[in-house]
Amino acid sequence: MIKTATRFTIFTFLLLGILGYSQEKKKFSNIPNILQQIEPGNKVGSWILVYNSYGKGQEIKISGKVDYTPQFSGFNLFPNEDSFYYIAYSEGGKVNYITDVEGLKKFVDRIDNAQEAAVVLAADGYMIDEEFKDLAGNYHEDKSNYYLDLGKLTSKECPYQKTHYTVTVNKSTGAVSNVKDNGTYIELYNKKCANNPRLLKIEKKEEPKKDELKKTPKRR
Repeated sequence: MIKTATRFTIFTFLLLGILGYSQEKKKFSNIPNILQQIEPGNKVGSWILVYNSYGKGQEIKISGKVDYTPQFSGFNLFPNEDSFYYIAYSEGGKVNYITDVEGLKKFVDRIDNAQEAAVVLAADGYMIDEEFKDLAGNYHEDKSNYYLDLGKLTSKECPYQKTHYTVTVNKSTGAVSNVKDNGTYIELYNKKCANNPRLLKIEKKEEPKKDELKKTPKRR
């Protein structure tokens, strides 16, 4: 009886530990820290990750020496018109550059952590929304998969719209096995939007016409 009870207790704690591990959500760090955790999948001699903000470049990760030329365009994991990132790396005695998310995906190649999974998914339009990490900037994992809650810009027209998804990425293959649509979490209208609900409410309030004002008898 004692052995059975002990085995049951151990099994219960193991089960709770597995469930806790698989359900614990972790928020992604900021974009620079995420990018610093990537490693190239192919044989790259040396590489440097550069952050450019308002025309000024800052090397935020250095892995060896690379004599590179500053770039004037690059990639982003979160839409930002004033800054971008790029990677300069040497391979076979030649300096190459990563300036878009598709090139970044090829550079990472094999996914070794949740951060790299998020970086690779950026090539499909997903992003870590630093302003809404509870909805679109966190992840959890189990022994087989990463489960990433990410955002995506689903409309650049009126209204500007973001939707959040839970994307399941297999740890062994790096393949996306499931995408769950969790709905819209941002919907912004500007003044020129024809379908702006505020403007529609204003239009419904009809003002008195000039002809009707003329017909109204004057009081003496």
